[in-house]
Amino acid sequence: MLNVTIFNMDGMNVGEMELEESIFGIIPNESVMHDAVVNYLANQRSGTQSALTRGEVRGGGRKPYKQNKIDKSRAGSIRMPHWRGGGIVFAPKPRDYSYKINKKVKQLALKSALSSKVLNKEFIVVDEITLENYRTKSIVAMLSALGSEKKALIVTPSTNPFVCKSASNIPGVETAVADSLHVYNVLNCDQLIIAKEAVAMITEMYA
Repeated sequence: MLNVTIFNMDGMNVGEMELEESIFGIIPNESVMHDAVVNYLANQRSGTQSALTRGEVRGGGRKPYKQNKIDKSRAGSIRMPHWRGGGIVFAPKPRDYSYKINKKVKQLALKSALSSKVLNKEFIVVDEITLENYRTKSIVAMLSALGSEKKALIVTPSTNPFVCKSASNIPGVETAVADSLHVYNVLNCDQLIIAKEAVAMITEMYA
């Protein structure tokens, strides 16, 4: 059995919860997690870099000087790559860096990431993460009570605009929804703070 303590937003112990070992208790697969992170970062690339080739640089329409009878190299254009202001050899052009990985690989990577957080005691379950208005001080107080004053990821069962916007003002703190959780987000935080209902959603999706 894999049990974790449940806290409230004030940092008080309010009970225990049993985690699904097939999701939160497996041996982390570092190779699969690496593949998932590289895939995520590649998919985030805009791929909009662009430079001009020799044929695209403005100017260079005429031969700079005569072919013979002059003490110069036989240049045909002032826009050759080795000239100042010339084109770029093999210039980078806009391209799509994204690619896909198998669904089972993604699932195994996420399970490995969650299990690594539980194994390293960086997994904190909160009974309920809610706010009734925009108040950054409430999120700061919760993080302080839970001992998560560094990089933290707050996971909620659904989008909560009060929690998201209140946490967005705090450096190093990010929010995510249980059904869109990604390996990169999980591994990139020092503490994973997750609502009890969000744990149940993840268990239902991946069990």
